[in-house]
Amino acid sequence: MMTQNQTASPTQFYTWQKYRCAYAVHQPINATPTGIPLLLIHPIGVGLSRQFWRRFCDKWYEQQQQNLIYNPDLLGCGESDQPHIAYTPKDWAEQLTYFLKTIVQKPVIVIAQGALFAVAIELVKKEPNLVAGLVLASPPAWPLITKELPKWQPKLIWNLLDSPLGNIFYRYARREKFLRDFSTKQLFDAAEDVDSEWLNTLRAGAQNTASRYAVFSFLAGFWLQDYSHAIANINKPTLVVLGEHISSIAKEGKKLESDAWLSDYLTALPQSRGIKIPGRNVLPYESTAEFVKAISPFINEFS
Repeated sequence: MMTQNQTASPTQFYTWQKYRCAYAVHQPINATPTGIPLLLIHPIGVGLSRQFWRRFCDKWYEQQQQNLIYNPDLLGCGESDQPHIAYTPKDWAEQLTYFLKTIVQKPVIVIAQGALFAVAIELVKKEPNLVAGLVLASPPAWPLITKELPKWQPKLIWNLLDSPLGNIFYRYARREKFLRDFSTKQLFDAAEDVDSEWLNTLRAGAQNTASRYAVFSFLAGFWLQDYSHAIANINKPTLVVLGEHISSIAKEGKKLESDAWLSDYLTALPQSRGIKIPGRNVLPYESTAEFVKAISPFINEFS
């Protein structure tokens, strides 16, 4: 739903390699865009796509912010092509590198949700001159973002998921009861925030069963590697935003409190600051107003 404070262009497309990739550009209505553009990186999961950021975009302009917002669908998600391949953070970073060079053509603030921080890391490595700064919403616990899997393991898990049994599992996982239960247990701080808008968006996003390949790639762990050295080399201003009740879906970080979670990142990132806000793991959606309030001062410093 659009508010009177902002507008999004119709879905636009570009070709990266041989694939058709989708994106939208949001801008304030009745105002000239100002400030540094934002590039949003949505999470990966059943039915997830750039629609994850819809509430954030609405609230951003309600608060009189005027930055252009570039909101792409990663390959395998949303309205982008969904080829039958195993995706890695490097693949998505290459897609976004092309997007920045050909569509945006200027430096941006990257806002990455959850474990898609791995894509932001690869993006900074590939195109540091086009990333002015980063906002990390609920990045993975430090023991997880620095966990190196044996190379054979993600391939084995992928092969198990990329099967008729995996197809059956995905069809089960896109049922409303599963989506509600998972969101309540693992993502949201309050059960009542797992609303019909959230569930309907996920169900619609998962209608095309080819969307399972991106999800299976994530579940297989192609994004799991030791990023500690790469993170230490991110010489960009970085804001880490955590929910007061952040939790880890994986066993790594299960017992980690939010203060220690935040401290790990502030110690590792060369130019970082951090803030905690109410919520758990999907702050741009469940705590939208608080998230916008938390990141606005940081982003306005780049204007």
